[in-house]
Amino acid sequence: MSALDLTAHFSRFRAAAPERVNLAAHSHHDWPDVTFAAQEACWQDAARLAGDKWGKVFGELIPAVQAALARTLHLPDPATIAVAPNTHEFLRRILSCFPADRPVRILTSDAEFHTARRQMARLEEDQLIAVERVPAEPFDSFAERLGNRLASGAHDLVFVSQVFFTSGATSGDIARLAATVRSAATLVVIDGYHGFMARPTDLSDVAGRVFYLAGGYKYAMAGEGCCFLHCPPGYGLRPRDTGWFADFGALAAPPGKSVGYPEDGGRFLGATFDPSGLYRLDAVFDWLAATGLTASMVHDHARALMARFLDAVEAMGVAGLTRGDLITPFGPQAEHGNFLTFRTERAGEIEQRLAALQVHSDHRGDRLRFGFGICTSADDVDRAIERIGRAFA
Repeated sequence: MSALDLTAHFSRFRAAAPERVNLAAHSHHDWPDVTFAAQEACWQDAARLAGDKWGKVFGELIPAVQAALARTLHLPDPATIAVAPNTHEFLRRILSCFPADRPVRILTSDAEFHTARRQMARLEEDQLIAVERVPAEPFDSFAERLGNRLASGAHDLVFVSQVFFTSGATSGDIARLAATVRSAATLVVIDGYHGFMARPTDLSDVAGRVFYLAGGYKYAMAGEGCCFLHCPPGYGLRPRDTGWFADFGALAAPPGKSVGYPEDGGRFLGATFDPSGLYRLDAVFDWLAATGLTASMVHDHARALMARFLDAVEAMGVAGLTRGDLITPFGPQAEHGNFLTFRTERAGEIEQRLAALQVHSDHRGDRLRFGFGICTSADDVDRAIERIGRAFA
């Protein structure tokens, strides 16, 4: 397990803040240089094509992004993928697929990202949904406990993160989860935002059953505005929350209905959006292909940096940054995302002290997180360790 050095491909971000050490890739990943030209290309296409740019966006750009996503996730049909500026749009559309005559019964965890947590909590206030939350901790038994509740068959929607943003722990095997869902009518949604391009993900066995939701802001390195949803055929056929982009392509409506929907992922499209994020994501995928980088290599790189970081901070004996403070164990048999999370009452203090020395991390309550992407090298980790030593000397 060895770290890569791809810092030369991130020269623009690094030159803009040369003293910064980004150990927050799980939150704000640097963008590779290829995304700068992609951003310019978006502008130039808008100037050259004006309103006709949408022909290129839908005719060339989106199909290229769909194909790259399908290859990365081992999906059999790129057309099952819809795009949107953010994952919240997709969550709203998924929730709008259910009958309106009773509350939607949802099974989830107590560690979902704010996109789902806040929206579900608000809908609960008006009794539009009924939510059952399975505690994420202890992590080693989460999959079993979730499976036990799934066996009841009493849920309309299962929504769970692939990697929990609060800890870096995984929720278990996606295929096993899908196989546990008793009712064929239950929608299964995996929030893959902290797992996509951070861990190798193979959806080939569940492509016909599971929705997979993610985006480019974190380990896909493409910034804002480029999220996607894999939509299994036959599920969520007519979301009430629908935009005019879903009018494109062959439409079908049940007898007596006037609003038709595509049968592919286009049924989850919204309306007009800024396509620049998709330009950047397409450029990132081209760069990854040219350099031969895979999600497995990204994960191995992050693990090597995490091991280097942990060994060094452990030797310092900084309170709150020991292996015993880790929420998710780190080691050869541990399953986790590409960030470390320490539980400590000093989380805010440590983040603030490190930020003053241009070492970027982040905290949520008593949880301090350090993320490791391919924008970060072993030398960067060593620079961070030296500054941590100064901060807590």
